[in-house]
Amino acid sequence: MTVTSLAAEGFKNLEEVLIKPHPEYNLITGMNAQGKTNLIETIWLMTGCRSFRGSKDREYIGIDKRAMSIGLGFDDGRRNQIISYAMSRDNIREKRISLNGVQIKGTGRLFESFKCVVFTPDDIDLIRGGPEKRRSFADLCSCQLRHNNLDTVKRYDMLIMQRNALLKSVAAGKAKADSIGVWDQQVAAIGTAVSQRRYQYISLLNNACQELYSRITGGREKLEIGYSSNIFGSEVEDEENGIYAVGRYYRKLADSREDDIRLGYSLWGAHRDDLTIKINGMNIRDYGSQGQKKTAALVLKLGQAEIYYKNRDEAPVILLDDVMGELDESRQQLVFEVVNGMQVFITACNENAVNGLTGGKHFRVENGRVKEN
Repeated sequence: MTVTSLAAEGFKNLEEVLIKPHPEYNLITGMNAQGKTNLIETIWLMTGCRSFRGSKDREYIGIDKRAMSIGLGFDDGRRNQIISYAMSRDNIREKRISLNGVQIKGTGRLFESFKCVVFTPDDIDLIRGGPEKRRSFADLCSCQLRHNNLDTVKRYDMLIMQRNALLKSVAAGKAKADSIGVWDQQVAAIGTAVSQRRYQYISLLNNACQELYSRITGGREKLEIGYSSNIFGSEVEDEENGIYAVGRYYRKLADSREDDIRLGYSLWGAHRDDLTIKINGMNIRDYGSQGQKKTAALVLKLGQAEIYYKNRDEAPVILLDDVMGELDESRQQLVFEVVNGMQVFITACNENAVNGLTGGKHFRVENGRVKEN
C-alpha cells in the first residue's frame, strides 16, 4: 500500500500542499512548529481513525481558515483509489468524505481501505500509561487484521454504556434489578468475543516482539507480552469453546450485580482488561528503565507493522513522527530492516537525524508550505 499523491489546504497551518511521495522513503524536515507533524497527520486521518495527537474535530481547521480539505491518492496493490475529506467551520459535525468519488457516511469504509502504522514519542505511554491505552492499541491492531472486529468492539462499548446507565436507574429505583440479566447475556457474548480476539492478536504480537527485542539487545533481555483478562485471567478460551466461555463471563457479571448497582458501573468485563509487558520476568512499567520502555514501545509498533504485512500480504504505510533522532544507530537499523518494502514517511528537524537513509524523496516544510528538495 502506497500513497501516490497528497493535497491539503486549511488543515491546521498547512497551505497549498500538493506532493507526490516516493513509494519507499519520504523524509520530511523543518524547524519546530512549521507543520511536519500536521502533514503526516493528514495521512493518518485517511485511515478513518482519530488523530494520533488527540486533536478534536474543530482543531483540524486552521485558526484563520473557514474550511479545510484533504485529498489522498493511494495504490492498495490492486487498484488506485482516492479519498477526499473536507470540513467547514460553519458545520464542524458534518464531515464530507468520499471514496473514489462516492460519498460515504462515517469513517468505517476508510478504515477498511487504507492502513497505516504511526509511531510518535508519545507512544511510550503504551508502556507507562494506563490500561485504556493498551486496550485501544490491541483493538486497533486486531481490527486492522479483521475488519468485523471493529463492529464487535463498538457494540461492546455501547452495551457497557447501556448497562451502566441501567445500573444507575436500578439504584435510583427507576428500574428493576432483574432487568439487568437480559443485558448481561448480550454483554457476556460480545465481551467474550472481544477478549478472545485481543488474546489471539497478543499471542501473535508476543512472538513478533520477542524476536525484535532480542535483536536489539543481542539476546541479553527477554521481552514478554501477555493478555490479562478481567474475566478469564492470563488465558482466554478460544472461539471453539465459546459457549463455555460466555457462560463463565455471564456468571461473573451475575455474581457482581449487587456491587455493580451500588457503585453504578460494571466491575467486570473486557473493558477492564490489560496487557502485561515484562522484561526478564519483571513488569516493565514498574521496574523498567526509560531506555527499556522506549525500546519496548518501538518494538510494539514494529511488531504491529510486521504482523499486518505477513498476515494480509500487503504493507501498511509507516509514519515515523520525530522518533528517529531519539534512536541510536542499531535501533534505526532495525527500523529500516522491518519496514523494508513498505512506504515510510519520516519527520525530523534535519536530515542528519536519520542514519543510513538512501534514495527516496526529501520534503522541506516552512510555515505550512511543503517543497520538494
